[in-house]
Amino acid sequence: MGANASTGGPGEKIPNPQYRTSALLHRYSSVDTPLDPDVGHGIPHTLAASRHHSDKKKKSSAFATVRKKLTRRKKGSKSADHAKAIRELTCNWDARDINALVEEYEAGAALKELSIQADLARPPSSLLQQDLSDLYDYKYCTDVDLIFQDACFPVHRAILAARCPFFRDLLCRAPGYGQEVLVDIKTAGMDIPMFSALLRYLYTGEFDTEGSRLENLDVLVHLGDEFGIPNALEQDFKILLETGDYYDAMLVFSSEAGPPDPNVTEACGNDYYFEDELRCHKAILSARSPFFRNMLQKRVRTGEEMTDRTLQTPTRIVLDETVIPRRYARVLLQAIYLDTVDLSLIVRESPSTTSLSEVQAMVAGRGELSQAEEAMELFQIAQFLELSVLAQGCEDIIAESITVDMLIPTLQWSRQPHGSEWAHRQALLYLKEEFSQVASSPVLCELGKDYLGEALQSDYLQASELEVLKAVLKWGEHQLVRRMEEREPNLVSNTAHSVSKKGVKRRDLDDVELREILSEVLPYVRVDHVLPASHDVLSGAIKRGLVSSPPSHMLGGDTGKANAWIPGKSSGMYIKPRLFQPYMDEAKAILEEHLDAEIELVRLRMMRMSHIPDTLYMVDDKTPSRVRHRPSAKPPAFIAGEVPVPDVDKVRAMLGREKELRRIPLAQRAYGICPDRGLVTYQIHLRVVREWGLPDAAVELLQYPGDYYLELLDDIPGAGATAAVALAVPPMSAPARHLDETRFSFTPSPRPLAPRPAPVQHVDPLDVTECTRRGVMPDIAVPATSATPSVGRQMQRSPELGDRGGAAFSRSFSYS
Repeated sequence: MGANASTGGPGEKIPNPQYRTSALLHRYSSVDTPLDPDVGHGIPHTLAASRHHSDKKKKSSAFATVRKKLTRRKKGSKSADHAKAIRELTCNWDARDINALVEEYEAGAALKELSIQADLARPPSSLLQQDLSDLYDYKYCTDVDLIFQDACFPVHRAILAARCPFFRDLLCRAPGYGQEVLVDIKTAGMDIPMFSALLRYLYTGEFDTEGSRLENLDVLVHLGDEFGIPNALEQDFKILLETGDYYDAMLVFSSEAGPPDPNVTEACGNDYYFEDELRCHKAILSARSPFFRNMLQKRVRTGEEMTDRTLQTPTRIVLDETVIPRRYARVLLQAIYLDTVDLSLIVRESPSTTSLSEVQAMVAGRGELSQAEEAMELFQIAQFLELSVLAQGCEDIIAESITVDMLIPTLQWSRQPHGSEWAHRQALLYLKEEFSQVASSPVLCELGKDYLGEALQSDYLQASELEVLKAVLKWGEHQLVRRMEEREPNLVSNTAHSVSKKGVKRRDLDDVELREILSEVLPYVRVDHVLPASHDVLSGAIKRGLVSSPPSHMLGGDTGKANAWIPGKSSGMYIKPRLFQPYMDEAKAILEEHLDAEIELVRLRMMRMSHIPDTLYMVDDKTPSRVRHRPSAKPPAFIAGEVPVPDVDKVRAMLGREKELRRIPLAQRAYGICPDRGLVTYQIHLRVVREWGLPDAAVELLQYPGDYYLELLDDIPGAGATAAVALAVPPMSAPARHLDETRFSFTPSPRPLAPRPAPVQHVDPLDVTECTRRGVMPDIAVPATSATPSVGRQMQRSPELGDRGGAAFSRSFSYS
């Protein structure tokens, strides 16, 4: 069975998704921020680096060259228009106001980086080495027993024979199933623990030096002389996959759709064909997939396995082709044996008519499935087999295949129950980052209202507010025309007098009905930030009554323009500007131009350290206290039957991961420059729960851990005494809220609750003194931080960095 794989084109070879982080992170990153150094520690990310295409691009024709030049010129003119618009806005601003705008952009950029990392987070896929280590520990499907110094080691013949010539020759002399084989090793100093470590090394390719004594290292050198140095684990498993040596199982595909092909050699039944039987190894299948493991263990319990061993025949694993098409069989085995997803192994010459996706493609009049569609179907197979490495490899292919044309199919598929929530987040991220391109294509009109509304709510939408307004009006008018077509009588439809044939002019559209269509999405357009403010599109929307209230600058004169962009100028007019990259870059350039003329700006940028004493490691005595606040008007996000109950050790590990992420430079920078630190902490919580495979609603576990597990009160500084007094009972080893055996269920305690006392003040776990003691540089010493916000903004900030359950997480707070 060949394993040749190309590195480009439709046969994409995706390496282990465990290391696929940087590509999308750099793809959507808005600032040059170094990668998170803690990624992969504890919960590694699973998005690999971008692929390198081996095939060179063909030379473009003369027409294509001209088209590229025109496209480049068009993009350049758009950037110039954006720069001109922001300069006209700030032409009368002083350095203080421009600095405040740049500060808002920098805070948004830091928060965006955390948001991207949260969107990319997912549980780690199981690696081949870890699965084989578990296989050695739990002894699934062992077929031979090694006897060494009166100790029995149940092992797997195929793995040891493929990895070591010594064991290959030894096991060939005892071919029977379940035989006991005496092992005689001539190397001096070999004991039972050392022999067990040797076997684990052959399974995993890694030797546990920490668990072995130093004097045993010399024994390893002599073992290498006696046994030889094994190849890399992936190399031996590739040979094992290609040759099928020592196989004890066969994958067989069965289908009841249609008679058997007479040109194919029959073997052992009418539905089983020799060419479709793939040799494999039960030990590896059971190690990688819980589905195959349960199937093989069931055969042992029913006695079928003993029958196969008696007859000395390989175990037939019959798969229903309506669920797992045979065209994906080699891709499946490649992922199981080598941790790679190679779509070039798909058999495309003889398509399987039992594949639902292929049937849908034929009904739609399309030929072969696209690469993304094949990955979607493979993802569903991987979910069925519980093969995480294949599932995440397919997710990576889907995410990297997202284009404007594939945006809506990806959104629709990922929203389905059998879809991928991670791929859905990547599709939404693409929509936000490429909104200008989507808005200029017909795809905009096909977007659902939910997807459009979710994109418009984002603070990181990459489009000017004028482009957003144009896109919303275009989308609404298209929906209105579609309604008019649906209301046409059957006699008029599809004739020359139909709406679809003759078209509709804008003046013929009903503005009242259009206002009703746009009522749920138009409020997300930040009309105060439309530049230029006197644009005809905005004026026309106001005249048509589509915009209910005019922009604030039309009510307050020229000063209203700055009030709508800068916080603190006027509390009633300020609207947070989107982090539109051209605006941010131009605002920074304008600020730099003021450096020579405005000496005052230097003092503004140094205000952040004005309250810090001369000694860096001294702090003020006034430390913000952790405020515990849970409004009783709204029930918790955890409702009965929504989220499975994680055990307390898992939550404690999640809290430890949260502390790690709080200390990374990116989080420290965001905490230092973002006016609302609760948003920063929320993005960290969101990333943690996604890394553990929990739904987003589980962030409440990290916000209020002591409210669900009293055992965790001691882990929260200052929370134990407060909660104990508030409950009027001493802390117990039981959840604070009554939990059933499998699900969260919110049930108030029958005891009368005493009034909550004033919160206990405590030193924040990540304040300057604590950071210094732990060797972490506090944010105040980072020179890359932006200019300091005004005193009014500092007064509006949430509790300090370590606040996990404070006012920043009040239910009245709205996360964006």
